[in-house]
Amino acid sequence: MEVAIVDDEKVIREQIKKLAVKYEPECNVKAYETGEELLAEGNKYDVVYLDIQMEGMNGIDTARALREKQEDTVLIFVTGVKDYVFEAFDVAAFHYLLKPIEESKFAEVFDRAAKEAEKRKEKGQKQLFIKTRQRNITLEQKNILYIENRGRKAEIHTVDETIEIYAAMVELEKHLGGEFYRCHRGYLVNMAYITEYSNDSIRLSDGESIYLAKEKYNEFVKEYMRYLRNGGTACV
Repeated sequence: MEVAIVDDEKVIREQIKKLAVKYEPECNVKAYETGEELLAEGNKYDVVYLDIQMEGMNGIDTARALREKQEDTVLIFVTGVKDYVFEAFDVAAFHYLLKPIEESKFAEVFDRAAKEAEKRKEKGQKQLFIKTRQRNITLEQKNILYIENRGRKAEIHTVDETIEIYAAMVELEKHLGGEFYRCHRGYLVNMAYITEYSNDSIRLSDGESIYLAKEKYNEFVKEYMRYLRNGGTACV
């Protein structure tokens, strides 16, 4: 699970990180001092803890901007005052924690947030809707082996067929999320189907091999290991 903390108080950032790792040792936590830093980096998070009163962009405005890019993120506001409860509802906040943070309350909310994030992830990443000249198709994302770039077109290789569509790889990469990795400018691979890899290629469970850019090797290994640690399984 990917967790972000945005708070201009270092002691609060450290407290939340310590508690998150205590109750979910496998989660990856990153802390930011401002909302601008979070938005500029553009990483996708399952759960985001947001302080409301911060220098520069406040937590409510940060949440609004984040919602435009990541509709399924679980937002939890952390603040010392109750005045912003209704604004929190406006951005579909999951919960509202008051400072000082009580560990028992944190643990309760964190557990529910983790379960909610998992539900949203399953719902949001389950299907890919495709429109071609001949037909409209709904694909189960788990059935996509890899996607190959063909100029202005993309070939979607599934367990059953290959479908050619007009689409940009960057948009497909954004939609498919963390289970897929852009291993080469021409390939987007479903990590569930990887059986082995070398410094310049990836072999899939159907026997096919696709290119792995040599300059992406270290990053790929890191992301693949993270995928496995977070519960990803190989379809082999």
